[in-house]
Amino acid sequence: MKFDEFSQLALKIKNLPLPGETSHHKMSPELRIQWLKAHKIEDFQPKRAGVMALFYPDAGNETRLLLILRKVYEGIHSNQIGFPGGKEEQEDKDLLQTALRETHEEVGVPPQAIEVIKELSEVYIPPSNFLVSPFMGIYSNPRPFVKEESEVEQLVEVFLRDFLDDSNHIEEILSTSYATDINVPAYRLNGYTVWGATAMMLSEIKELLLKAL
Repeated sequence: MKFDEFSQLALKIKNLPLPGETSHHKMSPELRIQWLKAHKIEDFQPKRAGVMALFYPDAGNETRLLLILRKVYEGIHSNQIGFPGGKEEQEDKDLLQTALRETHEEVGVPPQAIEVIKELSEVYIPPSNFLVSPFMGIYSNPRPFVKEESEVEQLVEVFLRDFLDDSNHIEEILSTSYATDINVPAYRLNGYTVWGATAMMLSEIKELLLKAL
C-alpha cells in the first residue's frame, strides 16, 4: 500500500472505536484468556510502559511498520520481537511521552517528527507485570533509523501489505511463562514469529485498518 493511501486510512482510524479485548483474544492462547478472567490486574500493581507502532514510507513510497528485535539479556523479553518503547520514567508526564522518548532512544526518531494517530487498548503482560499502552504513529518524512546498540539487535521493517496478508497469520507450538508446548497464534513477518503482547496489539491495529479500508 502506498503511503499516501495509508495516510488517508489513518485519518479514518482516528474516529473509529477500539476493538479492544476482542481483537486481543484472536492472538491469545486460551490459557491466557482464562488466566485474565480469573485475576484482577490492579491487584498486581503493574508497572507501566508505552510503545509506538510507527508507520512510515520507504524509498519506493510503500508503507512499512517498524518492529525491533531486542538484544539477548537477562530478562523476560530477551531476544523477542516488539515495538520501540519501554518503561515509564519519573520524568515522563504521561505514557505517550514514554513511548515517544523510548522510540527516540531506541531507533533515533525525534518525538516532534511523529504524528500520533491513536492510543490503542492496554495490554497486560503477566510474566513481567507490565501494563503497556500502545500508540499508533506516522513518521511521514523518515530519516535513517539509528538503533540503540545496547538494546536493539535488529530493525524489522515490515511491509504493510505483508502484515495485512492473512497467510502470515499462523499458529506455532511454543513454550510460554505459564505453559509448555501450547498452540499459540502468531504472525510470521520478515521471517520472525511475532506472538504474545505484540501480536495482540498488532491484531487491534489490523482490525482498525480493515475497518477503515
